[in-house]
Amino acid sequence: MNDRKYIADLLITIEQIKQPVQSELLQFESHFREAMRSKVPLLDTIMTYIVKRKGKQIRPLFVFLSAKLFSDVNPSTHRAASLVELLHTATLVHDDVVDDSNERRGFFSINALWKNKIAVLVGDYLLSRGLLLSVKNKDYHLLEIVTKAVEEMSEGELLQIEKTRNLNLSEDIYYDIIRKKTASLIASCCAVGAASAGADSETVEKMRLFGEKVGIAFQMKDDLLDYGDDDIGKPTGIDLKEKKLTLPIIYTLNNADKATRSRIINTIKNHSNDKARVREVIDYVNKHDGIAYTRAAMTRIKDEALQVLNDVSTSEHRTNLAALVEYVIQRKN
Repeated sequence: MNDRKYIADLLITIEQIKQPVQSELLQFESHFREAMRSKVPLLDTIMTYIVKRKGKQIRPLFVFLSAKLFSDVNPSTHRAASLVELLHTATLVHDDVVDDSNERRGFFSINALWKNKIAVLVGDYLLSRGLLLSVKNKDYHLLEIVTKAVEEMSEGELLQIEKTRNLNLSEDIYYDIIRKKTASLIASCCAVGAASAGADSETVEKMRLFGEKVGIAFQMKDDLLDYGDDDIGKPTGIDLKEKKLTLPIIYTLNNADKATRSRIINTIKNHSNDKARVREVIDYVNKHDGIAYTRAAMTRIKDEALQVLNDVSTSEHRTNLAALVEYVIQRKN
């Protein structure tokens, strides 16, 4: 079946994409909750709060659909999905402390409700639970894949802090940052899914590459949403307020005249809380092809990801995984 035709013929929703692994996703919730369980009442209360705030289950969905390409989902696949989610949740809890953020997905963050000290310890607890889950079941190959992703996520965060201080970011550095910071986790989801289903090391690496490209496109979509991509709503300008240089602004700065470049940099450095100045930058980026350039680059990388997927498998489940790729770059939030 032609993946592109299938996607074009359907107004596909995340619920439709989940359908082939719906039972596995329902089981995942209990597996994940069990993996987080603690005998300490405070910890167990916080774990319950975290489970209730779960999002669209995109990461476990990548794990299960990737496994389905090669075999049936098995206990190792469930542990892989829980491992990814445990380590990812730990990094989010720590990120909220670092960023002094009081909200996550419309809910109060752990540090907002229980303060920083407890939030840091909760993050540590989640990391330890992920490690123990893998070691106890001798899933060393899965642990290696996911731990490498966490290492790269940390490197990506630090690289972004280091390189954006002078607001002179090249496209190469931008791609290196998002490959590490965002794409490495989705890459690990696809790799552990394949590995848990018995795929050989060469195939696991191809699935990792597929996931990495999807993750890069995913982050680029996030960057576009900050500028109100495709008339989905008012642009937020949050990245500019936080002095983060993403591809739309990098491209614009690299192609602006000296005076305009200086004014944009001055706005980001010294006037990022001035709504009028930020709006001026957003409008300039939109009018001078920053959005179009980024959208074209995102589409190219998405197509590269789908080509890798086509090379890896001819399974019928490939269609749902391809649809998931389309979903993550067409989403509205």
